Amino acid sequence: MSATAARRAALRVLAAVREGRLADHALEREAAGLDARDRAWLLELVYGTYRLRGRLDHRISGRVRGGVDRLDPDVHDILRLGVYQLLTMGSVPAYAAVSQSVDLARKAGGAGAARFVNAVLRAISREGPDVWEGPDFASDPVGWLTTWGSQPRWLAERWVRRWGAEAARDLAERFNERPSVFLRPLDAAVDAALLRLAEAGIPADRVATEPASIRLGPGVDPAAALAVVPSIVQDPAAGRVVDYAAFDDDAVVADLCAAPGGKAIVLAARAARIGGWVIAADRSERRLERVRETVRRLSPLPVSLLVADGRQPALRPVDGVLLDVPCTGTGTLGRHPDARWRIEPADLEALVALQRELLEAAASVVRAGGLLVYATCSLEREENEDQVEAFLKRHPEFTCEAGPAPESMLDDRNQLLVLPQRHGFDGAFAARMRRR
Repeated sequence: MSATAARRAALRVLAAVREGRLADHALEREAAGLDARDRAWLLELVYGTYRLRGRLDHRISGRVRGGVDRLDPDVHDILRLGVYQLLTMGSVPAYAAVSQSVDLARKAGGAGAARFVNAVLRAISREGPDVWEGPDFASDPVGWLTTWGSQPRWLAERWVRRWGAEAARDLAERFNERPSVFLRPLDAAVDAALLRLAEAGIPADRVATEPASIRLGPGVDPAAALAVVPSIVQDPAAGRVVDYAAFDDDAVVADLCAAPGGKAIVLAARAARIGGWVIAADRSERRLERVRETVRRLSPLPVSLLVADGRQPALRPVDGVLLDVPCTGTGTLGRHPDARWRIEPADLEALVALQRELLEAAASVVRAGGLLVYATCSLEREENEDQVEAFLKRHPEFTCEAGPAPESMLDDRNQLLVLPQRHGFDGAFAARMRRR
C-alpha cells in the first residue's frame, strides 16, 4: 500500500523542523495542497506526535537495540508517526499504520529500513496501547514526566523543584491535551457574537471564567468564524494580559514587540471608542505584515505600524508601553508542542539577556506618569519575576502597581500569573510598572 499524501507531508514537516523550521510554518506549506479532511488529519498527526514524543520514544526504545539515538533520523520519525497512529488514532486501522509506515521507510532507507520498521511497529501493535513499561510516577516523577509525560528532562526537573511533582504532572497532562481555539470578539458582546456564529452554523460556546472569550467547537475552521464575527484568535491567557494592562482608552500606547499582533489589535479596538492610538512595532517586516493583514480585515482601527527594533525604539515618550518580549514560550508548549524539543537551557540565558535590553529601551519611551507593562508567555522565574525585580532595582523611578485580574491569577506582588495546570489555558505573566 502506497503511503498517503498526508503521511508523506507529515514526514516532510518533521524533517523541516529538524532543520530549524517552526512546525506551524512547515505545516502551512505542506497542507496547502490537501483537502480539508486531509489537512485536519495531518495537523492531528504532526502535533500529536510532538506532544507525545517522549512517550513514543520510550515505546520505540524498548524495541531498538542500543536505543533510539542510533536510528537514522528519517526512520526514527517514521516510527514516531507510526506508533502515534497505532496508540492514539483509533480511526486508523493497525494494518494501515504499519503498511504505510513501511512504505515510507522503503523510500527513505531501502528494504532494510522497511523490514526494521515493519518489525518494530508490528511488535508494538501486538502489545496494544495500554501496555506501559516505564518509570512509575510515585518513585520516579522526573522519569515519568520525561517518558509518559513527554516533557524535556531539564524542564521537568525545573517544574518539580518549583511546584512539586503533582503540579508538574498536572502541567504535563495539560500540555498533552489538544488545545482549544478561542476567539475574542472586538465589536460585539460575547452573547451577540455567539448568536452570529450559531446563525452561521458554527458551533461555539462561552468560557465560564473568561467573559471576553469564545471557545470554538472541535474541528471548526477559525477562518470561517473570523468571517462571521469581527474578532481575533486569542487564548484567554493572552487576553488577560491586555485586560491586566488596563491602559487608558485615550492613551497613546506603543507595543514594541507587536507581531503577530493580537494584543495590539485589542488595544486598538478599545482605543477606537474614545480616541486613543496604538503604535505596533516589530523588528521583522515579514511578521509585521501579519499584523497589517489583520488591521485591513478589521479596518478602521487607530493603529500605526512601525518596523523597528525594540532595543532602539526611536519613539518620543508615550503614555504607555506594552513590552511582550521574546521568551522561551514554556507557557504555550501545549499549543506549540514542537517548541518543547527545540528550546534548551542556553536559550533561556540568551533570552533573559535580550529581555533585559528590551526593558532598558522601553523604559526610555515611557513618559512621566506613564505605564510600562512587561509580559511573557513563559513560566520561568528568570524571565518573569526575577526580570522585573532586577529592573525595579535598576530603575527606582518605576513602581509596581496592581491591575485588574481574578485573585487566582495574581501572585503575592499583584503581578499577573496564568498557569496552565491551574487555570486551563496557556501560561502568561505580566507586571505593571508606573513611572513616577
